[in-house]
Amino acid sequence: MFPNSILGRPPFTPNHQQHNNFFALSPTLYSHQQLIDAQYNFQNVDLSRAVTLQPLTYGTVSPIQTSTSPLFRGRKRISDEKAFPLDGKRQRFHSPHQEPTIINQIVPLSGDRRYSMPPLFHTHYVPDIVRCVPPLREIPLLEPREITLPEAKDKLSQQILELFQTCQQQTSDLKKKELCRAQLQREIQLLFPQSRLFLVGSSLNGFGARSSDGDLCLVVKEEPVNQKTEARHILTLVHKHFCTRLSGYIERPQLIRAKVPIVKFRDKVSCVEFDLNVNNTVGIRNTFLLRTYAYLENRVRPLVLVIKKWASHHDINDASRGTLSSYSLVLMVLHYLQTLPEPILPSLQKIYPESFSTSVQLHLVHHTPCSVPPYLSKNESSLGDLLLGFLKYYATEFDWNTQMISVREAKAIPRPDDIEWRNKYICVEEPFDGTNTARAVHEKQKFDLIKDQFLKSWHRLKNKRDLNSVLPLRAATLKR
Repeated sequence: MFPNSILGRPPFTPNHQQHNNFFALSPTLYSHQQLIDAQYNFQNVDLSRAVTLQPLTYGTVSPIQTSTSPLFRGRKRISDEKAFPLDGKRQRFHSPHQEPTIINQIVPLSGDRRYSMPPLFHTHYVPDIVRCVPPLREIPLLEPREITLPEAKDKLSQQILELFQTCQQQTSDLKKKELCRAQLQREIQLLFPQSRLFLVGSSLNGFGARSSDGDLCLVVKEEPVNQKTEARHILTLVHKHFCTRLSGYIERPQLIRAKVPIVKFRDKVSCVEFDLNVNNTVGIRNTFLLRTYAYLENRVRPLVLVIKKWASHHDINDASRGTLSSYSLVLMVLHYLQTLPEPILPSLQKIYPESFSTSVQLHLVHHTPCSVPPYLSKNESSLGDLLLGFLKYYATEFDWNTQMISVREAKAIPRPDDIEWRNKYICVEEPFDGTNTARAVHEKQKFDLIKDQFLKSWHRLKNKRDLNSVLPLRAATLKR
């Protein structure tokens, strides 16, 4: 099955181990000439060979062929008539003499129609259908396991819970993003046959809101990709593909040439904004690490969501404007919960080093958290007390000048004396690659703004014990 096919399932639900041999294959190394050939073939594709398919819709209806080969559903063979809408020639998949097969791809376009298109590569680029797209039975996204929310013993805790229940990402929101991912994966495989598209970030890590954008990671090979050259060239082809073939389905595609380049676009069907990167594989690993933390203790998700809402309201939650990214904020919350006199969270990387090691293959990362049981803490602090303690910790206790936030170590550690950490205002360690996730905060003015908001909000909340004093609930609810 595809790595993202069970994403609605909580991380520690047993008995759902599946196998995927995609990354067990020798990874395809795309040379510069192959990329040029791909671009040439893309520009010269014959669009007249399109085949009209039935429209696909979001909602309760199961999408058709979202993760299966067009020729199989489960183990049952579809009749020749359905399998080949054109006068296609029946072939055996494993025949060494088979001719190139037109692979039907579901591509939503304007006018409520969807089309399947011929491959964009020469004959020697057409993938082995069985190896590239395993003919597995369609498995719908499963509902997350219901986790009992903590009891609200005071007004502030009740406000936090109500905001969380109103604004948390719903299963239907995740299904829309997953359907878009599955369709785009099939489209991109016309350019890069052995690639995989992963849904990552807040949409999947358990800390998403209804308004959360979608983050996608395109993996073309397991080896690192040069982000300044290879990644940009690959995204140039993807961007051009979106602008032409998918112009009725995707709007406002933009190629952003940042340190980690991305293609930004909006899905017209789900109305979700997406960011797509290439081979930023650490994002896949930390998505499932954070997802495990999210479901480890029932106070974690409500606390993280309200802190993200608070930071956004006070304009300190936007890395593009020199403040904190949502990822850094989540790590700051986890770190705080790990460093309490009676910790609410442990270091998962210390307790389960094999499960959260960078040596775990990418197609297995969604299995590794499955054996992690809920964490039983003796700390019985209410959500209101934890929010107040979080603000106080970063306003008065944490030493920004000498310490680094480390979820991996479950404590504040001294900053290393190298260029990555020297003269930085905020240091938050990425749990897998050890980089600084808060490097966007590079202006003293923005750093002072962040510290000031922690201090002011702590004083206000301590005096009034009302969430409205630091985060107007009506405005936060309207934003979802």
